[in-house]
Amino acid sequence: MTGDGETITIERVEKYITLTSNALAKLRVAAPDRSFNKKLAEDFLTMARSYFEDAKGFAREGDLTKAFACVNYAHGWLDSGARIGLFDVGGDDQLFTLYE
Repeated sequence: MTGDGETITIERVEKYITLTSNALAKLRVAAPDRSFNKKLAEDFLTMARSYFEDAKGFAREGDLTKAFACVNYAHGWLDSGARIGLFDVGGDDQLFTLYE
């Protein structure tokens, strides 16, 4: 990927894989059991984990463009869940994009 003077490298992909791994380890589902939001939070996590696993697989295969896209998409699911209150992230605005 070029255009802004930066290239997708394995180091860059690994950086974002580590960031997303840390985010997955930190978050907790905030929605109460037996609520619609609990199912919604679980769905967000399923999507994030699926894209995260895809990112790691593409990185192992050397397809850095797809790996970079997938890891960023995975983290987007996590940020979205944190921002709308599905996930408790302990106010961490370094790993997550919070509303306020």
